[in-house]
Amino acid sequence: MSNLLGRQAAPADIGQTFDDVVLPHLDAARRLARWLTGNNDDADDVVQEASLRAFRYFRTFSGGNGRAWFLSIVRHTCWRWRRRGFQTETEPFDEERHSSVREALDPEALLLQIDDMTLIDRALNRLPARFRELLVLRELEGLSYQELADTLGVPPGTVMSGLSRARRAFHDAVVSALNQSVPAA
Repeated sequence: MSNLLGRQAAPADIGQTFDDVVLPHLDAARRLARWLTGNNDDADDVVQEASLRAFRYFRTFSGGNGRAWFLSIVRHTCWRWRRRGFQTETEPFDEERHSSVREALDPEALLLQIDDMTLIDRALNRLPARFRELLVLRELEGLSYQELADTLGVPPGTVMSGLSRARRAFHDAVVSALNQSVPAA
C-alpha cells in the first residue's frame, strides 16, 4: 500500500507519521510533565526525552489513540526522571506570570483569580501523585476514561474509581486549605 506521495507505508504507520501522531500533543505533554515534575525546566527535559523515545519506538505504534500513546510515554518518562533523584522547584507555578495571554482584569478580580489559582495549586500539591496525575489528565487535559485507561495501562473501571477517590481527596484538600487560610476569630 502506498500513500499519496508514493512512499510505501510501514504496517504500523497506516498513513500516520510521527509528526501526525506526536506533534499535535506536545503542549498536552508539556502540561502533564509540568504537573508531574513540578517545574518548567524539568518538564521541557522530560518532554524532549519522551519525544525521542516516541520517535525511536514509533514503529511499535499500531494506530489508535496517538494522544494516549504519547502521554503514556511522557508519564513513564516522568516517573523514571523522578526516580533518578532530580529535585524540583519549591516555588509554586504562577499561571499569571507565565501566561502569554493576559486578560485586562480590574485589580480586585485579578486578586480573586490569583487566590483561586493558589488555592487549587496548594490543594493539588497536597494530593498523592497518583491522584494528581488522574486529575490533571482528566480535568486539565480532557482525556476520556478510555484514553486514561490506555495512558495508565489500567482497566476503565479502575480509572473511574480512582477518579472518584481523587476528586474526594481534592475536595478535602480544598476545604482544608480554605480552613487554614481563614484567620482565627
